[in-house]
Amino acid sequence: MATEQHPQESGSVKRRHRPEGPQRHIVVFIFSVALTLIAFAAVAAGGVNATFAVILLLVMAVLQVVLQMGFWMHLKDKGHLLPVVFMLGGFFIAGTCIVMALYWVWWD
Repeated sequence: MATEQHPQESGSVKRRHRPEGPQRHIVVFIFSVALTLIAFAAVAAGGVNATFAVILLLVMAVLQVVLQMGFWMHLKDKGHLLPVVFMLGGFFIAGTCIVMALYWVWWD
């Protein structure tokens, strides 16, 4: 009789999946919605300085990306180094494209 091996335990990397209850999902979802509402409220208020609003929106966007990548894409678990490396490479390429586009528009 063949022994059945869990697919995540095959190979040299053993990944452990920690079962998480719905409590963490609910908390992270509420936090994501709160960040979105804060960003919308800052823009809808109208009395906020434009520079402050842009900085606040960028901070909220970075927090959202970190929250989404860390929790919903399970990047906080062990054994996910390769996807992290490829995502960081993608962020680097996207950032380079944005900087170059801004350079061409403003200083060319």
